[in-house]
Amino acid sequence: MEELALQFSAIGFEEPKVKEIIKNKKVSASLSSLINQSPKDYQWNKVTRTLLHSLASSTKGTEYPKMDLIINGIINGDLKTNLQVDAAFQYVKTKGEDASVEEMNKISGVGVVVTEQEVRGTIVKFINDNKGEIETSRYKIVPKLFAEIRNLPNLKWANTSLFKPIIDEEILKLLGPKDERDLVKPKRGKESKASNNKGNKKNDTNQSESTKRSMFTEGFLGDLHKVGENPQAYPELLKDHLAFTEGKVHTRFPPEPNGYLHIGHSKAIMVNFGYAKHFGGKCYLRFDDTNPEAEAPEYFESIKRMVSWLGFKPWKITYSSDYFDKLYDLAEFLIKSDKGYICHCTAEEIKRGRGIKEDGTPGGERSACAHRSRPIEESLAEFRKMKDGFYEPGKAILRMKQDLQSPNPQMWDLIAYRVLNAPHPRTGDKWRIYPTYDFTHCLVDSFENITHSLCTTEFYLSRESYEWLCDQVHVFRPAQREYGRLNITGTILSKRKIAKLVELHHVRGWDDPRLFTLEAIRRRGVPPGAILSFINTLGVTTSDTNIQVARFETAVRKYLEETTPRLMFILDPIEIIVDNLAEDYEEIVSIPYSKKFGDRTVPFTKRIYIERKDFDESADEEFYRLTPNQSVGLIRVPHTISVNKVIKDDAGKVISIHVNYNNDKKDKPKTYIQWVPVSKKYNSPVNVKETRIYNPLFNSENPSTHPEGFLNDINPNSEEVYENSIIEHNFFEVIKNSPYENEDLKKGSEFYVEENPNTKEVCRFQGMRVGYFTMDKESSDNEIILNRIVGLKN
Repeated sequence: MEELALQFSAIGFEEPKVKEIIKNKKVSASLSSLINQSPKDYQWNKVTRTLLHSLASSTKGTEYPKMDLIINGIINGDLKTNLQVDAAFQYVKTKGEDASVEEMNKISGVGVVVTEQEVRGTIVKFINDNKGEIETSRYKIVPKLFAEIRNLPNLKWANTSLFKPIIDEEILKLLGPKDERDLVKPKRGKESKASNNKGNKKNDTNQSESTKRSMFTEGFLGDLHKVGENPQAYPELLKDHLAFTEGKVHTRFPPEPNGYLHIGHSKAIMVNFGYAKHFGGKCYLRFDDTNPEAEAPEYFESIKRMVSWLGFKPWKITYSSDYFDKLYDLAEFLIKSDKGYICHCTAEEIKRGRGIKEDGTPGGERSACAHRSRPIEESLAEFRKMKDGFYEPGKAILRMKQDLQSPNPQMWDLIAYRVLNAPHPRTGDKWRIYPTYDFTHCLVDSFENITHSLCTTEFYLSRESYEWLCDQVHVFRPAQREYGRLNITGTILSKRKIAKLVELHHVRGWDDPRLFTLEAIRRRGVPPGAILSFINTLGVTTSDTNIQVARFETAVRKYLEETTPRLMFILDPIEIIVDNLAEDYEEIVSIPYSKKFGDRTVPFTKRIYIERKDFDESADEEFYRLTPNQSVGLIRVPHTISVNKVIKDDAGKVISIHVNYNNDKKDKPKTYIQWVPVSKKYNSPVNVKETRIYNPLFNSENPSTHPEGFLNDINPNSEEVYENSIIEHNFFEVIKNSPYENEDLKKGSEFYVEENPNTKEVCRFQGMRVGYFTMDKESSDNEIILNRIVGLKN
């Protein structure tokens, strides 16, 4: 010990540090060895001896070849940080005698220079990409932000001392100085005590942040006006509005029934239904069915199904077509007020009149068309001719007479009505003319006494035309307010592009689990409560939220951890025959479903199955599972098993392994693996016809930017199918009891959704050491098909 102390002191370590190092025998032995391998005359400084100590902490008493490469790298200044030393050690440890200076330097970032400008650019981009969450959480998120930025791949070798000043500067620009929102308010003593006496303290502590805060009382939604506070051109209309609403919030979710909803719509559903529900109000599900050419019954039904699946019940289900007569009357009123006219211009002529240049860019001179000044009576007569079917599509339109000189394109004489020769799903052949979104939306909001017309920021410019039209036809003016969209990167949400994927059989259909339609997400097995909790954690701001798929899956995984039982599941099985057990041997072991869902029993028998990847004939010492020379533990089984004989087929593939059950000794295995028994008595194993493992559908974060088109960005390995997987027999018990309810989540969150137990996708479980799974809709009583929802943590 004295020799080590002298050796460590000789290279400059202070006495307290020497005592600390010597306490750890393995580290001190490694440090001594490393010093002995170093040049005798080298003068160690604070940086280099600290890095050497870091290297010794990694080796922990084990001798590795080629350590001199790392020592020399530290001494000559190539390896400047603990991160570089650790990367160099991992490389040398793996390569051994084959390690080279050149390759080590490359892997360790030697010579890589990340300039301050590059650091700033990366940090600014990261902050902009996460702007919505930052604006919601404000300064409380900064520590998490710092940790995430440190892990960005292109900042791996950057000088971390640059990070904090840049982060502080950019956050200050975005949020401004700290204010009362950023203060941590101390709990009052009595209140704190009382709250601790309620229920289980541990459960209270374990509630996730998403169950404790509500997006409806903060940020964009927290700042919305109260009912009746929105200004009116005709204040006398407010009286009837308040009488109808009784001062309660009235919102609406108004999808067009021309396709399937996607993940972005889940935010719109939650914002509109959730805001009304939170404040004791009412929300309509209103179908904006003004385009019969694109509508189909299946879309109406799917939208209803998805709203219900997300846990919301509309106060009323309405249709814009319910108001076609009333909308027509207001269109005539608009013409009679000289605020509407019939136009016969072509699409190209309308563009030119709006100042749209030939290359499609705005900025040209705007001018009124020849029809704008036609007499009111003439426009009225022409409009009635449109209604009576006199004109073919494209030959006549009703336009609003707005302000062509306004800088807002939404005031450039928008189209109010057009001719469509298509029967309507609800009104049949009654109408030959149909109102546009710009004419319909605000007026139906008014008819339904909407207090908060909440939409995404793409409609921000439409607010002016929305209010203009309500005022021109003398109806109550609802308040349109805009929030940022939710986008998921690395996928496609465009209806046209998804249709192409379906048409070319790249996916199974619109509900293929690799897609991000809500039907697909449901089929994949994602719980609706996970989606709502995820959106709640993001909050609602006026900025668009762009989320990577991996982040969404992390949130889903976290939710599943709290709401699913665990089962032993073998993706690719190998048969194990225990030679020293009798044919009828049965040893019952108890295994927890999870901490919250109790235990189940599984019989350990002479024949079992293990995962193919849990056996390796030629594994190195880093492989902790079963090998010819290494025993392994089976989850909850008292003793280990060790290999006696390996049986292979003619192609050399392992088909079974004979083992010994080591019940005559108590040895501690390096690890434990899952297993599934063979037992007629217990109907085990349960065979799975197909297990579908889903990976990203596309290779890049933005498939649409692929130079040869998004179809060329498809990942050929986006779906892996296993046809011989097996599960333990308790799977049938899980089916019977699904969906599992977590009472803590149920009590602590307004976003908990009670699911319909009579659907396949609610049967979810964690396949231990494999991932989270659900039953696919194609499953039957005789054939089980599983979808992987998400994998386990890396």
